[in-house]
Amino acid sequence: ELMEILIDAARRGKEVTVVVELMARFDEEANLNWAARLEEVGAHVVYGVVAHKTHAKMAMVVRREDTASGTVLKRYAHVATGNYHPSTARQYTDFGLLTANEELCADVNEVFKQLTGLGRAARMRYVWQSPFTLHKRIVQAIRDEARNAREGRPARVIAKMNALLEPLIIEELYAASQVGVEIDLIVRSVCALRPGIAGLSDNVRVRSVVGRFLEHSRVFFFHADGAEKVYLSSADWMDRNFFRRIELCFPVLDPALKRRVLREGLQPHLDDNCQAWVMDADGDYQPLKPRRARRRSAQEELLYTLSTPS
Repeated sequence: ELMEILIDAARRGKEVTVVVELMARFDEEANLNWAARLEEVGAHVVYGVVAHKTHAKMAMVVRREDTASGTVLKRYAHVATGNYHPSTARQYTDFGLLTANEELCADVNEVFKQLTGLGRAARMRYVWQSPFTLHKRIVQAIRDEARNAREGRPARVIAKMNALLEPLIIEELYAASQVGVEIDLIVRSVCALRPGIAGLSDNVRVRSVVGRFLEHSRVFFFHADGAEKVYLSSADWMDRNFFRRIELCFPVLDPALKRRVLREGLQPHLDDNCQAWVMDADGDYQPLKPRRARRRSAQEELLYTLSTPS
């Protein structure tokens, strides 16, 4: 377990800093116990930012490594859509990215500096962060798609999340639909947007996939005039995530990994006709009835992918 590994690292003299969230639903007592154990072995424990729940999922390892030009400090960052929790890791679907990209690592380092009180919010190259930049960046990305559609270029938004409630985001999606942006939303839980309303959301489709695993990953795709930008995030499109939490949204930069996220994280859910429920213009959900010869299940494809040697 990750916490035991951190405790062991601190015992071995490594510098360990852990941000422990005390407002974690159902886990407050457990987190306090872990914090006490970490402090006992000399780890630096931080309890987040006042009035903002720390919902971001990130880790960083800094190593001293020997290179041809001498000894250097090398950073490795892990950023994810889901918690570092052994139980949810077995029951939820999530994405995690382990990277040595120096600019991404520098962004993650900036967030840790903020949370530990060692620095002010700085401009970051790749990472979008709540409560500072995430909301306006998402709004701008949707507006960029709308501009491309008005100019006659292909425009598409695909977004997978747990919930969609934030009013301005919904307004921007409606506006984008009205100028021809094709929008597919995979929203497992509550969704305040209504698809398929003539003159308002003709080009929006909303579906929810419910199966053996809880669909927890947040994946955002923007056509971006052919650049096809893919982002992973800890944040749903809700007021609390944008304005009252510490959240991260980060790009998938490697082309091969980007294709994998699209292939495993989005397309199977758009193709699912077994466990998908599709919202109509009244906000009601209807199950899709699969044709026998074309049965597609996103979660069955996930299990097959996990059981097939790469």
